[in-house]
Amino acid sequence: MIELSGTALLWIKAGHIISVIAWMAGMLYLPRLFVYHVDAAPGSVQSETFKVMERRLMHGIVNPSMIATLVFGLTMLAAEPELLKAGWLHGKLTAVFLLFGLHGMISGWRKDFAADRNRRSAKFYRIANEIPAVLMVVIVILAVVKPF
Repeated sequence: MIELSGTALLWIKAGHIISVIAWMAGMLYLPRLFVYHVDAAPGSVQSETFKVMERRLMHGIVNPSMIATLVFGLTMLAAEPELLKAGWLHGKLTAVFLLFGLHGMISGWRKDFAADRNRRSAKFYRIANEIPAVLMVVIVILAVVKPF
């Protein structure tokens, strides 16, 4: 357990929320880019532009904000370890774990596009684009409403 003042904890919570927003923005936007990238011929100017956009989004926003989300979240848990007894937090952490897994999958899909190895359809990415939104809704409801 770490000791934080009430003000410090509020700043950490604010940082957590800000980093989650940035992470989710990228997690929602990358699969949408993939939807359009599918139709670009490998090696074309359009395909190469998508590759640059996807790489910059992943490395410049998605990965750093995921790390910040994790650091702020773990800091809050270290400051308030009794929260680990709450059922709602178990549900939230399960959904967050799934979001981390999806993050890894999206990263792999981006690498496939970067190497011109994509084998999936635009429809696949349209469906995949909904998963982070669903997980986000579950996480927010569990964190705010604390239904159990």
